[in-house]
Amino acid sequence: MNLTELKAKLDELAAQAEQEFAREERQDDLVQAKNRYLGRKGHVKDLSAEMGKLLAEDRPLVGREVNQVKDRIEAAFAARQTVLADRARTAALAAGAVDVTLPGRGVSIGGGHPLIQIENRLIDIFRSMGFDVAMGPEIESDFHNFEALNFPHDHPARDMQDTFFVEPLEGRSDMLLRTHTSPVQIRTMLKYRPPVRIIAPGVVYRHDDDPTHSPVFRQIECLHIDRGITMAHLKGTLTHFVRELFGASTSIRLRPSFFPFTEPSAEVDVQCIFCAGDGCRLCKQTGWLEILGSGMVDPNVYRSCGYDVEGLTGYAFGLGVERVAMLVLGVPNIRLFYENDLRFLEQF
Repeated sequence: MNLTELKAKLDELAAQAEQEFAREERQDDLVQAKNRYLGRKGHVKDLSAEMGKLLAEDRPLVGREVNQVKDRIEAAFAARQTVLADRARTAALAAGAVDVTLPGRGVSIGGGHPLIQIENRLIDIFRSMGFDVAMGPEIESDFHNFEALNFPHDHPARDMQDTFFVEPLEGRSDMLLRTHTSPVQIRTMLKYRPPVRIIAPGVVYRHDDDPTHSPVFRQIECLHIDRGITMAHLKGTLTHFVRELFGASTSIRLRPSFFPFTEPSAEVDVQCIFCAGDGCRLCKQTGWLEILGSGMVDPNVYRSCGYDVEGLTGYAFGLGVERVAMLVLGVPNIRLFYENDLRFLEQF
């Protein structure tokens, strides 16, 4: 092949590449077409190999021709690539175009979880009665959770708590997930002298799981310590609280019970809010629903916190937020609060 024939072949190859590039409709196919001409085993490379058969004085001329053909093919590739990119952008804009004549989409507005709504309602009631809100850690020591509350190490009431113990923390092996918010009462008593009038809301943990119990639940405990506090004050506080929550005509009753940190102790029942005390399936025909435990603070609790026992009295009670929420909202299964089913949550 002489110089003239090789130059003609190169021009023909460039024209062929331009035509082929113009037919491609996809970027991937365009890149493959370019590789067929300018790749390591492409047509231009194959044709360049013919330079070895030319005279020495003709080879520089052919080299320049080869470079010009490469530039021409690169320019054709870039031009087609720009065309395909513009088409793709135009198609994407058309697909994502907004029809301004369509009705607008409503914005979903979130709401408070029913448990948090009920908890805030309970806190507001107690605040209106003059109680302050106190908080504490969820990982507690055995002293704050049990011992200071008159739970000796061998006390059988510890078995009632079904406690979750944690791995040794900061060198201490007596750490646990609190089983009630009563440790907040102990921390408050260790920090402040009487009078003390607080509520302690928060999350607590017990190894318990059934339709009316959860291993993780919310609790609010109440503590009022001063001189001259009696069971009458406890009953009056509970009566006012229940009537604020369930209605002005709601009655309560106190039944003797036992709690290590109160003496005397009482279970508190509320008049069934579903049958107004007439008896129904939910209250098992008794007309009453158990709502919380209460009692007068045991003197041993005062001693644990360094209080002067003489002349000092007080009451304490605790309630489960889920228990109250189930009664107020008519929810039959505690698990519904935790399943995050919007069909359930949006009702509240």
